[in-house]
Formats: sequence, structure tokens, C-alpha cells
Amino acid sequence: MEIKLSAPITKEKLAALKAGDRVLLTGTVYTARDQAHKRICEALTRGEDAPFELEGAIIYYVGPSPAPPGRPIGSAGPTTSYRMDPYAPALLDLGQAAMIGKGPRNEEVKKAIVRNGAVYFAAIGGAAALISKSVKSAEVIAYDDLGAEAVRRLEVEDMPLIVAIDSRGCDLYERD
Repeated sequence: MEIKLSAPITKEKLAALKAGDRVLLTGTVYTARDQAHKRICEALTRGEDAPFELEGAIIYYVGPSPAPPGRPIGSAGPTTSYRMDPYAPALLDLGQAAMIGKGPRNEEVKKAIVRNGAVYFAAIGGAAALISKSVKSAEVIAYDDLGAEAVRRLEVEDMPLIVAIDSRGCDLYERD
């Protein structure tokens, strides 16, 4: 069964998800990889705002390729999530609702997911062209100097995802 979700996602909707559920996500998603995460956390440490509202945010770990003519974005496959593990707990504690990436997460991230009622979605690695078709618009909103790793605001429609770690800490990567 596929579950259709619209962002922003409430904690109640996140709580209903289970590891292994297939989701079609519609709404606003922000992109950020490790260098953007580092800058966001440094800004927050200095008392500055993040480049987008963290409360309820969904962050996709992606560095998309350039957009071909007539498209808002190029291939947009997930990057390996463990590179964001040093930063994810702090952002989750500030209200981030969900993350999208690929691969397992460390124990600190899993604890922060449970503590905050968040969810970690997996996007299918190798399906970058397919995923990019769900992106209806893309706009760089911060750190343009990072190129592909700049922070973008994406509007997505029926982005295909799998719940990898649910809000109770059930981890698809650790199932038998």
C-alpha cells in the first residue's frame, strides 16, 4: 500500500507511519548535504537563523545535476546519509520533521528521531532520473557558492519514498 502524504507533515501523521511503508510525498522539501548542514549548524551556534524554517521541515540529502531544458532540476538521487549524522540530531531537536536519503543512520540520529517523533525516509539510489520527475520547481535559497550542494526549496509531487526509520525507532536497515 502506498501512503500519500502532503507536507508539512504533522507529528500525528508521522506517528502513523511504519518502517517499510511506501510513501508518495507532495509539498515543500529542502535540499542540503554535508557542507550545507555544517553551515546551517554554524549559523545556529552563532545565534543566526537557518535559511529556512526548521520546524516541520523535510530535508532531502541530494546534490542534483544541472537542469536540462524545460525541467526545474536534473537527476536528483539521494546521497549517503551518514555524512549528515553529526548534524542531524541538533536539527531534529529544533523541529525538523523528516530526512530523506539512503543508507543506515547512527544511534544518535535514531535516538533523536524517536525523541522528536520524526521519520527518516529512504529514496531509491539509482533512481535519480525517476525522482527528478516528481520535482515541479526548484529554487536556490542559500549557499549558492556550494553549487550542486546549495540549499534549494523544492516543490515535489508524489515523490516515491520508503519509511526507513519510523518515529518509534523501527529501522528497516536492521530488520531480519
